[in-house]
Amino acid sequence: MNFAELFILAVGLSMDAFAVAVCKGLSMKKITFRKAALVGFYFGFFQAAMPAIGYLLGVNFQKQISSIDHWIAFLLLGAIGVNMILEARKGDGCDECGCDTADADLSFRTMLILALATSIDALAVGITFAFLKVRIVPAISFIGVITFLLSMLGVRIGNVFGSRYKAKAEFMGGIILICLGAKILLEHLGILTL
Repeated sequence: MNFAELFILAVGLSMDAFAVAVCKGLSMKKITFRKAALVGFYFGFFQAAMPAIGYLLGVNFQKQISSIDHWIAFLLLGAIGVNMILEARKGDGCDECGCDTADADLSFRTMLILALATSIDALAVGITFAFLKVRIVPAISFIGVITFLLSMLGVRIGNVFGSRYKAKAEFMGGIILICLGAKILLEHLGILTL
C-alpha cells in the first residue's frame, strides 16, 4: 500500500469520526482549541488503536486464509463502505451524538463510547492490513494523525456551518472504502495493474 492509498484510506476511515465531530461542534456554545483537541484525541487514538488490534488478529489467522485474503479485504471494505453510505442516506440525524443537549458532552464515558463506535470499521481494516503485509506502525500513526486533524476540523465546521456536511462526509467515506476494496481485489486478480 503506497502513501496515496494510505492517505485515501485514512480519510475514508475518519469520515465517521468527522461526522460525529461536526455534531459535537454543533452542540458547543463556544469552541476552544482544548475542546477540539480533546475530540480529535479520542477519535484519533481509537482510529489508530483499532487497526492495530485487527492487524494482530489478522496476523494470527493469516496462514489459514491467505488464499482468500483479497476477497476478505474486498468484502470487509465494501461492507464498511456500504454501511457508511446507508447511514448517510438516513439523513443528518445528529441525535445519537448528543447534538440536542445544551452544550456538548465531552465526558470520558460519552467520548469513549463515540470513539469506539466510530472506530469499529478500523478494526476490519487492520485485519486487511495483515493480509496486505502493510507496515503497521507508520500506517496506524498516519491514520491517527489524519483522524485527529479532521476531527478538530469537524468540530470547527459543525460550530460554524451546522449539520449540512455530516451526511455528505459519511457518503464520501463509504465510496472511498468501496473503491479501495475493489482496487485490492482487481489488482490481486490481475485485472488492474498500477
